Order: sequence, then C-alpha cells, then structure tokens
Amino acid sequence: MKILTLDLGKYKSVACDYDQQSGAHEFQTIATNPQALHDLLVERQPDRVVIEICSIAGWVCDLVRALGLEMQVASTNDERWRWKRVKKKSDRVDALKLAQLSALNQLSLAQGPEHQLTLVHVPERHIRQWRALINYRQHLIRRRTKIKNHIRDLLAREALLLPQARKAWTLEGMLALEEMTRPLAEVEMDELWRGELALELDALRQLEEPLRKVEQKLDALGKADQRVELLQTIPGVGPRLAEALVALIDDPRRFKKGKEVGAYLGMVPKQLDSGESVRQGRITRHGSRLVRALLVEVSWIGLRYNPWARQVYERTRAGKKERKKIAVVAVGRRLLIRSWAMLRDEQPWRVAAQANSAS
Repeated sequence: MKILTLDLGKYKSVACDYDQQSGAHEFQTIATNPQALHDLLVERQPDRVVIEICSIAGWVCDLVRALGLEMQVASTNDERWRWKRVKKKSDRVDALKLAQLSALNQLSLAQGPEHQLTLVHVPERHIRQWRALINYRQHLIRRRTKIKNHIRDLLAREALLLPQARKAWTLEGMLALEEMTRPLAEVEMDELWRGELALELDALRQLEEPLRKVEQKLDALGKADQRVELLQTIPGVGPRLAEALVALIDDPRRFKKGKEVGAYLGMVPKQLDSGESVRQGRITRHGSRLVRALLVEVSWIGLRYNPWARQVYERTRAGKKERKKIAVVAVGRRLLIRSWAMLRDEQPWRVAAQANSAS
C-alpha cells in the first residue's frame, strides 16, 4: 500500500510518500491550496491519504474524496502525540510518524486500546457549514453574556445592583439602564462609568440583531430536516439541542452501539485501574463541549416534563444530595444514546416503551 501523509500548514504543507511494505519514504513541500494538492494526488496516486485534524481538513477531505481515494483524519488528542520529551520535531517528522502509524493500523475509528489513536469523522460540506453556524450562535451568546456580566460589575462598583437572572434584561430593565447612561464625550471625570455603560448597551443591542438572524436561519434549517423534528418529539428537547445532535451524529450508522456514542461525546467515565484497584473517574469530556452542555441543560429541564428522565435521575442519585450532578450527567448520556437510536431507527419518542426502561 502506498500511503501519502500531509502535515498541513497555513501556507505550505509537507507531504510524505510512504511505502508500507519496504518503509521507504520521500518528502515533498507543496503550497497549501486545492490546485497544488490535486496535482500531487494525481501524480502520486496513493492508496490512502492521511492528515491530522485541523481547520482546513474539510476542503482537503472533499478533494481527496472527489478523487475516490481512501481518507484518514487522525485526532491528535492522544498523549503520545504531545511532544513533551522529544528533542527533534519538524513537519517531516510529523508526516513520517503519521504514515508509520497508519501503516501499522494504529489509527482507529473507535475508542480502542491505548496503542490506537482515534480517527475523526469529517462530514460533508453542508453538515460542516451547519455545525459552523450552530457554533457561531454559541459564540454570539458568549459575547452577549460577557457584556452583561461587565455591566453588572460596572454597576456594582457604583453600589448599584441589578436584579438577578433575566429581570435585568427585560424591556423595563433596559429602560432603567438607559436612564443611567450619558454620552462618553459629555460626562465629567467622576461619572465616566455612565459613558462606559452607554457604550456597553450599544454593543449589547448590536449583538441582538445578528443573533436573531442566525436563530431564524437555524429554525428554518431545522424545520426542513425531518431528523430535527424527530428528536423534538422527546419531552423537553427543543430545536437547539435537536439540531446540534443531528449535526454532530451526522450518520448514526457509523456507530455500532450506544457506548460508542457516549465515548464519542466524552460522557463516559475515565477508567483508572492499578493492580487490584479498579475505579472510575470523572467523564472524559472528549468531543463537543457545546452539545454536552446542551444535554445537561435539557436534562435538568426534563426532570420536570419527562417521567423517564426523572426516573433515571432518582435511581442514579439514590437519595444522596452529593450525587445530583452525577445523576443529571447520567440522564444526559442516556438521552444522547436514545436520541442516536431514534435517528438510527427513524422512530419517534415512545412514551410507553421509554417508561418501561430507564437504562
């Protein structure tokens, strides 16, 4: 087998042409653009192309797939991929190491033994664009939250406390804040905070419009996708979690069982074994932090609206207050697995069936 590995850079990339049988290899530096990569692939005609996951991996995968070549995209989260004790590191060393790992079949799609690195699933372009828009909405929300927190801190310095939670950002609350503002160019030295507040409120209003447009587009995409509508049959699950799960899972048949789905999103505990001691640690937290956060948030809400979620929660908590967070994460993991099963089988949420089984 001829393996071509690419250590991708922003402007230049290093290609390693590796022969699996003899171990012979040859390096070449190319420009990082579609035409240069296309010419290299046509010239070398490899049996497999291997790259590390990065921001430009999407269009590289599209190009390789269009040529009908086998593609592997490696995750570099493995501990042995962190160059802590290596005295020599270069793009050529990276490319050669990736080729050797692929030749020895030490890249795996599933969370396997320690000698394997996990391959990354790179979806088609339209799914990547969908994921990017979902992440962009979260980016806007984080910016909005940061501004709101700054406003709270600003007023606290002046011994003015805002109402808790959402009450401060209602129409009435915003009008009260507006009355405190003054144009920055007009305020005196001892009231500069009023000008700063005016600027922050302007920034907050400017964020609301793009956030509204993004959510409108996401709502339209969700209504046009039967899978998103299918997941919203789960009590407590709204469009934001449903679309995030559909975009993340993409093809549900790439997972063989529910345990793989839980591991993919990092909602399984770490295994800590030593001698006769066997214990489990906190969850691994691999995968999308956004989807994990949405699952936990919806799980808290589901305790009020979903009897199945309440049953799982109470059984895991076992009446102990210190196990509340553990229990709600367990609900989130089971909700993830059931959502995957619904997408795989193309079946809506069935109350009777779910109530009979909480595992």
